[in-house]
Amino acid sequence: MKTLRRRIEQSAFAAWLPAFIIGCYLRVVDRTTRWQGEGVAALQQDLARGPVLLVVWHQHLLMVPAHWPGAGGPLISIHDTSPIGRAAGALYRHFGQRSMQIDRRSSNLRAARAVLRQTRAGISAGITGDGPNGPAFVLKDAPLDWASAMGCPVYTYAFAHSRQRALATWDSMVLPRPFGRGRFVFRRWSEAPARRTDATEQERLRASLVNLLNETANAAAMTD
Repeated sequence: MKTLRRRIEQSAFAAWLPAFIIGCYLRVVDRTTRWQGEGVAALQQDLARGPVLLVVWHQHLLMVPAHWPGAGGPLISIHDTSPIGRAAGALYRHFGQRSMQIDRRSSNLRAARAVLRQTRAGISAGITGDGPNGPAFVLKDAPLDWASAMGCPVYTYAFAHSRQRALATWDSMVLPRPFGRGRFVFRRWSEAPARRTDATEQERLRASLVNLLNETANAAAMTD
């Protein structure tokens, strides 16, 4: 019985089906929402010169593939081998983006090298700052390691919706509803992490990126 359940969980169909359902729902939300975007022009200018690294709080993950400017090339997301992770990867592919599966036991360095091979081919990468398992709004080492390895511009993203609700998940994931107003924001990080940093500099960079992630979320918040 356990073997059958494992096969079902690891099947491509088990990842595709929830991604298809959620993807169709989010397309309806996207098309029935009056969106206001900020920072898209600056992002597109950087994308015209090469790939970027996008960092988001896990709470704002759902609308990333819908708001990513497709003319700037695809965005690749990294997911683990869990059923939820594989479904998240399938959701990105549903929106025409790309995904890469990496075992959660892999080191940050190994994951960074895998991503670096993609960015050298001109593909931007996206990562959740506090994902995939939290705690919420606590920045992991991976975004900083990737920023150092990639050496490209780093952007943050957040969105808000007039008809949103917070799901009962560890990150209080934001779920927008159709027919409303929405706002999404891209912000560029002013820092350019060196290849090697000591512990003090690493913590300074961590605080700086956390501040920008929170500022981006505050800028996206609906005030009326």
